[in-house]
This record gives sequence, structure tokens and C-alpha cells, in this order.
Amino acid sequence: MTALSRRGVLKSLPLAAGAVVAAGAAGPPAAARQATDPAFPEPETRSSSPGPGRLETELTVRLTELDVPGVGRVSTRTYEGTVPGPTLRVHPGDSLEITQINALPVNGDAAHQAMNVPHHFNSFNLHTHGMHVDPTGEADNVFRVFGPAGAPGAVGTHRSRIDVPADHPAGTFWYHPHLHGSAATQVLGGMAGVLVVDGDVDAVPEIAAAREVVVCISELKVSGGRVPDLTSHGVYDGIASTFLVNGAKEPVLTIAPGEIQRWRVVNAGGLTAHFLSLGGQEMHQIACDGITFMEPGATTGVTLPVGGRVDLLVRGGMPGTYKLTGGGPSHHLLTLVVTGAARTMSLPGRLPGRPTELPEPTRTRTLTFRSYENVFSGAFPNAYRILGDGETPPAGPQGGRGDVAWGRYSPGFVNQRVRLGEVEEWTVVNDSHTHHHHPFHLHTNHFLLTAVDNRRLETPVWHDTVAVPSNGSVTFRLRAEDFTGRSMAHCHQLQHGDEGMMQIVEYVN
Repeated sequence: MTALSRRGVLKSLPLAAGAVVAAGAAGPPAAARQATDPAFPEPETRSSSPGPGRLETELTVRLTELDVPGVGRVSTRTYEGTVPGPTLRVHPGDSLEITQINALPVNGDAAHQAMNVPHHFNSFNLHTHGMHVDPTGEADNVFRVFGPAGAPGAVGTHRSRIDVPADHPAGTFWYHPHLHGSAATQVLGGMAGVLVVDGDVDAVPEIAAAREVVVCISELKVSGGRVPDLTSHGVYDGIASTFLVNGAKEPVLTIAPGEIQRWRVVNAGGLTAHFLSLGGQEMHQIACDGITFMEPGATTGVTLPVGGRVDLLVRGGMPGTYKLTGGGPSHHLLTLVVTGAARTMSLPGRLPGRPTELPEPTRTRTLTFRSYENVFSGAFPNAYRILGDGETPPAGPQGGRGDVAWGRYSPGFVNQRVRLGEVEEWTVVNDSHTHHHHPFHLHTNHFLLTAVDNRRLETPVWHDTVAVPSNGSVTFRLRAEDFTGRSMAHCHQLQHGDEGMMQIVEYVN
């Protein structure tokens, strides 16, 4: 069996149709960063207090009329009136306490009964994507419902408390709503924000010396000055995606020749993968999905699935203007300007990363992502299913596979029970002949990707989200730790998830 290098697998994982080439550039923290690039948009940052750390904050969700640079007026749901929402920064051992205010109107589909038809677009909840935290209670519990108030003009108030473990990895994560039925509509309207856990990797001298920037790539579906709700399968098909970096279209970023910057890049969209490329500028990846590598890895391009994150060290090259293009030669996401006095900066040799090994598995599972066209009547005719081990049993009296429930999300059925501490090997297969873009996301625990299309990786890579190749597969090892309770595994092409391509995973002692 031929082994794939880490660089090879990161470049070979699939893109959605119309995927874009994207990258970000940088600036130092806070005021110094804005003084360096005054025109570059920066999300507001809210950080935990020193000492026994605590970040107590509010996030208000409301319909907002945005003035989007390069796009114009857009009516959409937002956190705190901005796209993206504020960047939240915490440390291992901190508590993150969020009061979420639902200032949206009452739902117009209160009598809605079909679970796997998008619905309740004015209700939401909170998912801290990639965080290794409690999935139950008031923490990262995606089974909660944060509904609007029942009376016009009133608001609904909902609270979350997420205790970050003292040994939580330092890295780049993000938050977004995850209520089944409304997640695609809300994320495609820009409801998302970056969540940073500061820690050991940030103290590496070469990284501490680099300017840092959060690069949050949002994907909005804008039509007629608004983001429409997903009320039928084809609502978004005829709407070209609007890609924003930190809320602006094609912003300008600067870097000096020889300067090294640290970029935290987040794909906070709902449908489209990105291939990160920088027009020949030098890039070194230092983390994937919030897990630091053992050493930097030079790369010329990285596939970033929906929901994925990468941390990059970028060195400015020859002075000039570089267009970062994607989806065709006339489309670029941002412009990188290399300018100013040359600098001499170093790359780190080693990093405080997580070892890329797990013991031999004691259990195996196989999940298959499969979609079918024109199965149902009505506005959502397609069936998005997860088959194989743990597939949803038929609900009809005949017990046949033609039942509408077969392989689709059921809130009362646990598809996978995973024992803490036990090493498992999962193979996720993508045999969908249509709508075949299926990024796999697991909540609560990272997994160690070991093979793509049955080709072993020379160096396995930790992920929480990975694209599954069309007519192919990914294989990974999983050792769930620390937290029991119900969680999720699903397709992170969010329209597929809302229509049933989702399973319940219960972590048990």
C-alpha cells in the first residue's frame, strides 16, 4: 500500500463545486494591528479575565441590515450585528459564560412536524465547534433550543456555561448555531464567530514574535439584498455564494518582505470547501482543526473543508501585489500586498504538538454517506442518509428500506455508543452519485486520520472535520475521553445535515 504524505493528503481531499482559493494575512494584536493595516477589517475581540480565567459575555441574535464592504446592504441574522460575530479568547482552565439573547421574531412554522425538513429559522442554540468540552447540560449541548420570546418586541434569554479543561489544546476553533433544521440558513447568513484557546504554542518564541490575525471566511447566500430562508431544496442553487473575509469582500492585507505572520484561518461557511493558496508566497502549516503539529510543515496549498481550520506561518516574498483567486480567474477573495523594509525572522524547529499515534483499535465501524434524488414529494425531494453501522432503523410497519426514516436523523435514536478510553477505527465512505460533497464532522473528540481511499498517511493528522472523497473513503482512529453524554456526527455541508445526514453519538463509561 502506497503511503500518502501529509502534504499530499491535505492537497488531495475534495472540494465542493465552485470551491475557492483563499488565504488571509495578518496584523499584530489589537491597536497595533489596526495601525499597521487600518483598512483591514478585524472582528471585535472579547478575552477572558486573568487569574482564574472567566469570560462572561452576551451575544444578541437579531435581524440586521448590514453594510457589507464590496457588496452593499444585506438583511440577515447576526451575532451582535456583525459578520462574523466577536472573536472569543479563553485559556485552558477558563470558564466561558455566554448569555444569548434571541431578539428574532416568533417562528412562522410553529406547527412544523417533519424533523428532517428545514424549519424554525428563528430558533438556534450554540455549538463550540472542535472544542473538547462537556456536550451536555448548559455546555456544548446541541439538543437545546433557544427560541424567540412569545410576544412581539420581547426577547428570549438563554445561558451557556462551558468549562474549558485545564489540559485543553491551544488552538483555533469557532462557534455557530446547531439547531437541527435551522443551522444551514443561519450559518449561510453569517451567524458564526471564531473561538481561540491561547496556550503553550503561543509561547514558542518564533510564534510569539509573529503578528497574528484571525481570518474568518464566511459564505453568504445573498439574493435581492437579503439572505433567504431554506424553504425548499433549490432555494440556494441559483444564488452565487458571496465569500467574505472578516466581513468584507476582497480586503487588502499587507506584509513585509521576509516577515513571518501567524494566520488563524477558519472556514465558517456552510456549503463550500476552500483550497488555500498564496500565489507562490511561503507557507508553513502549524496546526489543523485546533491541534498543533509536532513541527511546521511547508506547503503550497491546503484543502479546508466546511468547518475546518488551519494555522499557518506565512513569510512575505518579493514586493508586489498578489491576487488570491478562486472559482475562476476573475474572482479573488483578497489582495496581499508585500511592501516595506525587509525583515529577517525565523521559523520554529519544534512545536508542542499532540503525538500522531494511537494503539491498535479494538472495535471497527463503517458509515456510508449516500444521497438519493426525488425520493419524497414536496419542497425537499432528496434523501440524505448515513448508512452502515448504526443506521436509523425503518419506522414503518413493513420494516423496509423504502421507509422515509431509513438512515436519517432521529432525535430519539442513538446511532453510535462509544466507550471512553477504547480505541476504535472508523471508515467513512462516500458513495453518493449526486450531491456528493460530504465533510464529516465529529463533536466533542478529535480523531486521528490514518488513510484516505485506503492509502495510508505517512504522518496521520488530527481532525474534527474532514472531507470524504467522492466515491472514496477516509479511515481514522478515535479514542473518546473525559466526557459522557449524547453528541453528534454528521455531514457539515449544513443543508445535508438539516435534511437528515446526521447521527447521535453517545459517549459512555
